[in-house]
Amino acid sequence: MSIQSYRDLRVWQEAMSLAEAVYRLTKQFPKDELFGLTSQMRRASVSIPANIAEGYGRESTGAYVQFLRIAQGSLKELETHALLANRVGIMSELDAANLLSLAESIGKMLRALIRSLEK
Repeated sequence: MSIQSYRDLRVWQEAMSLAEAVYRLTKQFPKDELFGLTSQMRRASVSIPANIAEGYGRESTGAYVQFLRIAQGSLKELETHALLANRVGIMSELDAANLLSLAESIGKMLRALIRSLEK
């Protein structure tokens, strides 16, 4: 299968699934977290596929790699928010573990894509 668009990239598809999962999970957060962890987690999760897409649309490989690195940073930010949400008791250990597992998988895909583009 050839890549015609960023939407064909498995890493983008998985990142979209992660963002969707974050939206579903944060719906259960307390209302007083709407402008705290809920907002932060949603913003970080959306940033991952958005930066993959934006980088894909850039004219140069170097710019593409830079946007993929930004996506990696947002992924680490999201992981930190999930760990904190678990520590303060607004996200279950199981939900946090599932989110972190998906994040780890996406992180590996991002690193592999960056390595292949840098060759």
